[in-house]
Amino acid sequence: MRFLSARRWLQAGAGIGLALALAGGAQAEEATGAAGLPVEQIEQIVRDYLMREPEVIYQALDELQKRQAAAESERQRAAIADNREQLMSDAGDPIAGNPDGNVTVVEFFDYQCTYCRQVVKSVRELLDEDQELKVVFKEFPILGEASVVAARASLAAREQGQEHYLPFHLALMGSRDLSLGAIMKLAAQVGLDTERLTSDMRAPAIDQQLQANFMLAQKLGIEGTPAFVIGEELVPGALDKARLASLVDEARANCATC
Repeated sequence: MRFLSARRWLQAGAGIGLALALAGGAQAEEATGAAGLPVEQIEQIVRDYLMREPEVIYQALDELQKRQAAAESERQRAAIADNREQLMSDAGDPIAGNPDGNVTVVEFFDYQCTYCRQVVKSVRELLDEDQELKVVFKEFPILGEASVVAARASLAAREQGQEHYLPFHLALMGSRDLSLGAIMKLAAQVGLDTERLTSDMRAPAIDQQLQANFMLAQKLGIEGTPAFVIGEELVPGALDKARLASLVDEARANCATC
């Protein structure tokens, strides 16, 4: 859950104070007729009230956060609907599971992300247990150059066959060393041609795919990894297997094309 920073709390509090002052002024004018009260007197009334009942500000901030979260959730649902084809069926994305599954899980991830590493086991087990599940892997390298190199190598591995992606993906997720040399050793261990991999990593199509993923993440409001799109929901964070399975079941029950 995202929280307001201290600065944003102060800004929000100032805005709420102004709103209360305006509301107080409107009510005071209504109560006293056309003449109303002087602005200074209204401001003093509001100031005295807030000093006497400061918890009102926190209650208002809490309500503001709830409304902002609801609005952002609705915006994200609309963005998911508008970009569903790119999310679920982009030919440039690696996939695992059933290509024709009735529910698709889309994961935005980074190979250096500790939390992404934590969810690998849960995603793998869910794939093994649910024969109607499709998983789309959105390479989203945001944690530095090593992340970008690993993402490029991972996408390039598909040029040697779709079946090579998942073993290589799992090997990269399990490695703390993501230097180019270490990546090539892992590639050789899973049966990839490292010379071809090195060449394919420089393909313009990989640049285009990574750029497309970044632009899509921006449209959806994704700021970190991992982030999952399941059904009509964007769910950030390291979800455990039970939570993932619950979201998949919910999507299957509510959406025939998820």
